[in-house]
Amino acid sequence: MIKATVEPIVAPDLNKLLGRPARVMVTKIGLDGHDRGSRLVAGFLRDAGMEVIYTAPWQAIETVLRQALEEDVDVIGISSLATDHLLVPQLMESLRDADMNDVAVVVGGIIPDNEISLLEEAGVAAVFHPGSSRDEIVGRITSLIFERREKVEGRL
Repeated sequence: MIKATVEPIVAPDLNKLLGRPARVMVTKIGLDGHDRGSRLVAGFLRDAGMEVIYTAPWQAIETVLRQALEEDVDVIGISSLATDHLLVPQLMESLRDADMNDVAVVVGGIIPDNEISLLEEAGVAAVFHPGSSRDEIVGRITSLIFERREKVEGRL
């Protein structure tokens, strides 16, 4: 049996370029417990050299906010297969209130086209759908991390 290997998409020196590890929280808010997609994306990000803080499903917005602050994350990824993405504007408001608006938020999953503008208007940096490629997801999140570090740390 031949075993396939998967090479990291991002250069292995990503964290060296950043000066410290890239940190992404992958979570689910609300009552949606379907976590297959979020586990897959967490694996993509780990393979790319990022530190992933993966939470159990059914998180409250306050819990996500607290963990994001404690873990000093660059990006929060929200997975939604039901309608829990409709809670994301509340998360965005909570991030602003906590002076954490430098943390990028991305949403992935089953997001109806007519609800994407609601997320974008709230400040969501990217929306991914089933079928979004590994390269697209990792590439966009990597860009968001570099943008945040440049803004916050004034370098890169």
